[in-house]
Amino acid sequence: MHAVRRAIISALLLACAGLSGAAQARPQDTALRVVVPMLHPSAREHASYFPRLLQLALDKTMATDGPYEIVHYDRELTSPRQALEIKHGGVIDVMWDGTNRQREAELLPIRISLLQELNDYRVLLIRRSDAARFANIRNLEQLRMLKAGAGVNWPSTDVLRANGLPVVTSIGYEYLFPMLRVGRFDYMPRGVHEAWSELQQHANDGFDIEPNIFLHYRVPYYFFVSRTRPELAARIERGLKLAQKDGSFDALFNAIPAFQRGMAEIAAKKRRVFELKVP
Repeated sequence: MHAVRRAIISALLLACAGLSGAAQARPQDTALRVVVPMLHPSAREHASYFPRLLQLALDKTMATDGPYEIVHYDRELTSPRQALEIKHGGVIDVMWDGTNRQREAELLPIRISLLQELNDYRVLLIRRSDAARFANIRNLEQLRMLKAGAGVNWPSTDVLRANGLPVVTSIGYEYLFPMLRVGRFDYMPRGVHEAWSELQQHANDGFDIEPNIFLHYRVPYYFFVSRTRPELAARIERGLKLAQKDGSFDALFNAIPAFQRGMAEIAAKKRRVFELKVP
């Protein structure tokens, strides 16, 4: 009888040990699921860099933090909607954008610049028929006579307005291109890494890139997560720093054709630079 009792107790102890081992293994076996925004069609060529960089950061931390999967949300979200979803723990977990005071108050920024100086230089996407009109602009005061187009909550919109540049806004990035085409505004300031791929995407819309002007102002470009997810922010930050240290961050950055084109445009120093103050 005692032998039977001992056998039963041993079996129970083994079962508990097995459950304990399974419980300990489960956090490592369960992949972190990170949902990111769908890439807008006009931005797909250069914007594919951001989920690839996020993947690199999460790869660097797999040994310490476990497996993961990155999932693209299956519908387009405007920039305001992306920020709102992250703020309230909605359908996406990470976004990437320029920073400003409001965004940093509502979301948790990972303060590692994703674009180096590329986001600091803006060229103007214009209607080809307006080329002569822009050729006569020599200073910021003359540019103030024209209207810019920008997203309603873009950090750049605040910068343009703070410098006396009239802005017509749209809630959706993709809506801006037809608005420019039909004359709702005169130009779209675009990051030097964005403009040429956008021009290619809208090759039949009669657009061109103004060849003589840079708008220059510093708006760092960050990953953002919810303020309720500090552990996710910490993992991404550690991964980015590891990638910076071993050179894989720069290797990915330098492999993007749109970024190569933008860096070459900056290095050429052929444009007039209009300095804008950041509010």
